[in-house]
Amino acid sequence: MSNLNELSIAEARDRLAARDLSARELVQASIAAMEAAKPLNIFVTETPERALEMADAADARLKAGDAKPMTGIPVAVKDLFCTKDVRTTAGSHMLEPFTPPYESTVTANLWDNGAVMLGKVNMDEFAMGSSNETSAYGPVKNPWRLGETDTVPGGSSGGSVAAVAGRIAPCATGSDTGGSIRQPAAFTGTVGLKPTYGRCSRYGMVAFASSLDQAGPITRSVRDAAIMLGAMAGHDVKDSTCVDVPVPDYEAALTGDIRGLKIGIPKEYHSADMPREIEDMWQQGMAWLRDRGAQIVDISLPHTKYALPTYYIVAPAEASSNLARYDGVRYGHRAPLKSGDGLTEMYEETRAEGFGDEVKRRILIGTYVLSAGYYDAYYLKAQKIRTLIADDFRRAYEKVDAILTPTAPSAAFGFGAKQDPLAMYMNDVFTVPASLAGLPGISIPAALSAEGLPLGLQILGRAFDEETVLKVAGVMEDAAAFTAKPKTWWS
Repeated sequence: MSNLNELSIAEARDRLAARDLSARELVQASIAAMEAAKPLNIFVTETPERALEMADAADARLKAGDAKPMTGIPVAVKDLFCTKDVRTTAGSHMLEPFTPPYESTVTANLWDNGAVMLGKVNMDEFAMGSSNETSAYGPVKNPWRLGETDTVPGGSSGGSVAAVAGRIAPCATGSDTGGSIRQPAAFTGTVGLKPTYGRCSRYGMVAFASSLDQAGPITRSVRDAAIMLGAMAGHDVKDSTCVDVPVPDYEAALTGDIRGLKIGIPKEYHSADMPREIEDMWQQGMAWLRDRGAQIVDISLPHTKYALPTYYIVAPAEASSNLARYDGVRYGHRAPLKSGDGLTEMYEETRAEGFGDEVKRRILIGTYVLSAGYYDAYYLKAQKIRTLIADDFRRAYEKVDAILTPTAPSAAFGFGAKQDPLAMYMNDVFTVPASLAGLPGISIPAALSAEGLPLGLQILGRAFDEETVLKVAGVMEDAAAFTAKPKTWWS
C-alpha cells in the first residue's frame, strides 16, 4: 500500500496546494488500494474511470488557483446517496437495478467542492442494522481482526468506515439514524460525526426514518471531519427539514482551548454490566478533559432508559411508510409475473423477494404500531417520550457545554455473534438518545480493548453547535494520541 493512502484530508490538501502531489496520483493510489481490498467486500459499485476524470478536473482547478478544501480528495460514498448515472442500491436487492437520474445534495456539494468519487460502498440493507450483516451483497469485513477471526465493522455505515480504516480512502460519507456513523466509527478506530438533524440535506438520500436520518462525514481525524462537514453541509430548498442557518468554519473551531467548558457525565449511562475496559476508558476521557481545564459535571438524563424502545417504535413506523414506495411498479426490482397473477400478487412477490429479513421485520413492527387500535398505545406514546428525552438534553445543556459518554457498549464482535435481534439493537444504547433529540455527536478512537480492537468515546453537543463538539473532540484526540491501525492482512 502506498504512503499516499496514509494521508489525511488536511495533509493531502496541503500537498496538492503545494503542487508536489497531483490529484491523479492520489486517486490512483486509492484505486490500487480498492483493488487490493476486495476481500473486505467494501465496494458495491466501483467508479475508477469517473474518479480519474474527476481527478484530472481537480488538477485543472489546482493549476488555475481555483481549489477548495476538498479539491482532489478521494471519497467513498455510502450506497444510499443517489449518484447521477451511477447505480444506487441501499444494500438491497430491491434497488439492485436502480440508476438515479439525479444527484443527492450532499454528494453534489462534495463534487462542487472538488472531491472525487471512488465508488459506492456496502451497507446494511436500507441502513437497518448495526453490523453490516444485513446487506444483500454480503457483509463487509472489518479491517481489524480478533487474531485470525473476522469481526464486523458495525453498521449501517460499515463499508464507509472500512474504506477509511483500511486506507482505501481518506474519508467517506455516512448516514446516522440511531448511531450508524458513530457506532461503526468506534468499531474501526475512525472518527464519525453525526451533525445536528437538518444541518445536511436529506435530498437524494434513500430514506429509512425521515425524522432521524442525517448525513455526516467519516474520517481518520477530527480536523478532517471538520473540513468534510463544511463541504457537505448547507441549506437546501429541496429538503424542507434542512435548516437555513450559516455553515461555520469548522476547522477554525479547533483551537485546542477548552478551559472553562463544562462537560456533563450522565449518570444513567453507567450500568452494572458495562465492561470494565469501557468504564476505564470513560474515566480516562474525563481525566483528559479535566487536565486541559474543563470542568466535569454530573448530570441526569432520566428518560434514557426509554430511548431504545422509543427508537424501535418510531424508526420502524417511519420505515414502513417510506418503504411502501417499493412496489415493483415505478422502479427497482419487480418479481416475474406468473399466470393468473394480479396487482396484489405482484406487490407481495416483489416485496418478498426484494427485502431481506431485517427490513421485513421492521416493516412489520412499523405497520403494527401505526395500525388502528395500536397507534395511540405505541406510536403516539413513543413520540411523547421522544419529547421528554429531548427535554432532558435541553435541561442538561443549561448546565453544561457538551456531554461525554462511551460510543458503544463493546468492541467489534465476530460475525454471527448476535443472532438475537434485541441483542443487536443494544449496540445503539449510547447513540440513540441524541438521535431522538436531533443533536450532534462525534465518536473518536480513544483506546484498544484487551483483544486489541478499537474503543470509542462520544461527545454530544447542543443543536447546531458542532463547533464545540469538534473543539472538545480535537482536544481529546490529542490527549488519546491514538495511532494504532489495522494490519493490511487482506492485500
